[in-house]
Amino acid sequence: MEFINEAILHAAGQWWIYPILTIFCFIDGFVPILPSETLIVALGALSVTSGQPNMWFVMAAAAVGAIAGDNMAYLLGRHIGVERFRWMRKPKVHRALNWARYELDKRGAMLIFTARYIPVGRVAVNWIAGTTAYPRRRFVILDIFASITWVAYSAGVGIVAGNWVHEHPLLGVGIAIAFAIVLGIVIDHLLTWLHRWRDTRGAAAAASRAAAMAAEARTAPTTSVPAKSTAANVSLSEAAPAAPGSAASGG
Repeated sequence: MEFINEAILHAAGQWWIYPILTIFCFIDGFVPILPSETLIVALGALSVTSGQPNMWFVMAAAAVGAIAGDNMAYLLGRHIGVERFRWMRKPKVHRALNWARYELDKRGAMLIFTARYIPVGRVAVNWIAGTTAYPRRRFVILDIFASITWVAYSAGVGIVAGNWVHEHPLLGVGIAIAFAIVLGIVIDHLLTWLHRWRDTRGAAAAASRAAAMAAEARTAPTTSVPAKSTAANVSLSEAAPAAPGSAASGG
């Protein structure tokens, strides 16, 4: 165990940990292999227990990789689509893609931001955003904001977990990763519930508007008929005097 702790601490202090993190976050943006927040969380816990790596560099490297990966998914979705690769046809991924297409049509900005916190969900949303030609500039702005907050959240989880077991780096990493996974599941279910609640609320509002319009439609004929009759009588009274004149001129 002591050897593993020393190996982890040695790796955390090396310069190459930052480009590896960037590549890891980049790939996770368009291929759902392993949630990249696990590595950010682990490095956050190590930074507390050993002072290495530098968390500002970790956050910068992760943000660059995440933004680049999300935009790569957007470009691939726009030029390739979502049926080209075998992993896209897996039931879990296919359901995620259908969910992303449905949600993106209804609340694009909110979905792009919140999906960054859901491992498979962010990949599906990024691909679908490109496939449906979601405005590129808007996507980039939303993605930058979402990625920065996601990195800060992941680093914070690691730092909190590292403070719990300050003397045991390996245990701190394990707790941080487990905590991040559980929290990710909670966030996933919470966002799903929020979207369903908004759908239910929107459906209720639409039904209320439809009922109000139907009520207006039922009462409209009874109030409009007298007006039409009056208008018709006026027209006839105005047109009646002209009839004899035209007959006389004809005679």
